[in-house]
Amino acid sequence: MNKPIIPVFYACDDNYIKYTLVSMYSLKKNASPAYDYKVCIMHAGIDPDLQRKVTALSSDGFEISFCDVADYLATIADKLPVRDYFSKTTYYRFFIAEIFPEYDKAIYVDSDTIVCGDISELYATDISDFALAAAHDQVIAQIECYGQYSEKVLDIPRDCYFQAGVMLINCDKFRTGYVLDRFMQLLHTYDFRVAQDQDYLNVICKDHVRFLDQRWNTEIVGEIPYSIEEAKIIHYNMTNKPWLYKDCRYADVFWSYAEETCVYGEIVDALENYTDEQRAHDLAAGEALAALAWQEVAREDNYLNRLNNAARAKDRVEILKKIEEYEREGRFDEDVEADPPGRVLMPEDIDYLKRGMTKRLKTKFAFMMARRFVNNLIDEKKMIIKEIRGIENFRGLDSGAIITCNHFNAFDSFAIQLAYDAAKQPKRTFYRVIREGNYTSFPGFYGFLMRHCNTLPLSSNLKTLAKFNEAAGCLLKNGNFVLVYPEQSMWWNYRKPKPMKSGAFMIAAKNGVPVLPCFITMKDSDIMGDDGFYVQEYTIHISEPIYPDPQLTYRQQIKDMMDRNFLEWKRIYEREYGLPLSYITEDQSKLASLPM
Repeated sequence: MNKPIIPVFYACDDNYIKYTLVSMYSLKKNASPAYDYKVCIMHAGIDPDLQRKVTALSSDGFEISFCDVADYLATIADKLPVRDYFSKTTYYRFFIAEIFPEYDKAIYVDSDTIVCGDISELYATDISDFALAAAHDQVIAQIECYGQYSEKVLDIPRDCYFQAGVMLINCDKFRTGYVLDRFMQLLHTYDFRVAQDQDYLNVICKDHVRFLDQRWNTEIVGEIPYSIEEAKIIHYNMTNKPWLYKDCRYADVFWSYAEETCVYGEIVDALENYTDEQRAHDLAAGEALAALAWQEVAREDNYLNRLNNAARAKDRVEILKKIEEYEREGRFDEDVEADPPGRVLMPEDIDYLKRGMTKRLKTKFAFMMARRFVNNLIDEKKMIIKEIRGIENFRGLDSGAIITCNHFNAFDSFAIQLAYDAAKQPKRTFYRVIREGNYTSFPGFYGFLMRHCNTLPLSSNLKTLAKFNEAAGCLLKNGNFVLVYPEQSMWWNYRKPKPMKSGAFMIAAKNGVPVLPCFITMKDSDIMGDDGFYVQEYTIHISEPIYPDPQLTYRQQIKDMMDRNFLEWKRIYEREYGLPLSYITEDQSKLASLPM
């Protein structure tokens, strides 16, 4: 019977082919026999004798072929800028999806690697919702100049930048997302000089990457938080290669495979003949690259500055800078966008339960307008709900509940409203807690919605606040849902969970109802918004309800539910974004209360 096929691609030239052979040999030696492997080396003129030496490694179930991309490059020559980008084999990975339409997904591996694990395990990774899967780049994450470069030039957080030397590519997504076309367009507008093709890939595929366990791309640069024996792929990145430096980290792993190949003698000769002058040149090249990264950060017309100065709304750019400042200073509960000045909400100004006929009619009309507004947002792709997960947790509630959600957009409560609608809860109503000023002073259409769409405004007046608490208790007792933002502040498109205030959990504990934690994750869509930023695709995660523990005191219940809620948000964040939750806060005492 035919075995499933796993396509694996390399790209190299005459100078690197012997190291490619060693990597392929390690891949073959550790590959599961349950699959057939089609290994292809993309090139632009490797010597035929060298090709025959490599293809001799072929065997049943492990087929090696060469693909000369020169003819393909000729077909797209009119789309390329004058610069000779494609003389470098590292750019060939962009062509895999187009040249090989028969593959839905494929693995790309750099030649300076040793594959210690079973590559079929990598291929089995589900990337149906992603453009590719790759590991975090430890050079970017651990070396300051490159981390600054990623954030200040590419507009990518350093812990969201991926290393492109090992990739599982979703070829379908590459084709339908026009990744190659976008790459060639970007070539005409900006020259990324630090990591070159890897920078282009990160910019184009931002937010469409599934991050792999680091063991699938264990870089020899920086700290490794596990035993080298656990590595699935060792990547001898940067200039310190085992065939050039005898003191290269984990060189013994490379040589254990190299000595079993036909090119072992050539590689030993390369090591012995590598001169001190060449090593000094490598050192100077490394220092020059770090200096180049700092130069790019300082450039007034770097990529991010061009985006900010040309396409992006200035107020959004300033808000993002302010968010970074507030996170660094630990000012998590402060808004970065000022609400309209408002007056104090007095008890006589508000009927929380809307007992009058006129108020009920206004609420009905407001909801009709709000639904029309949200439908227009969705139709015009200004709000994209990609998925609602855990809807059964909504449906399973047999009592009223406090809903908690992270707060990052003025319209994020509409997303939770849609989740509530999808849960189809008959004879139960969804309410949302809002700020005093938004109720008393927000102008126009949005102000009308603030005052009449089942909103429960807080107040700085103690008597009004008592009226609020009484109304919230009544609504919860009758089985309704109340949305509270425990973070207090709204930070535009901020993805991390922020430290929480206790109010939501006080209401839950006081009324003996559960908290239903909701957390919305987001990623860039392919649609550019009017503000020059990509519209975000939302995934709504509804977790299991958190009930007050009757064995605890009232105050203990509040802290217990708040801690459990935060840990659940943290779990979702780390799972969905593929990175540990951390903050750039300089004063760590501001984070001491978090159950990290």
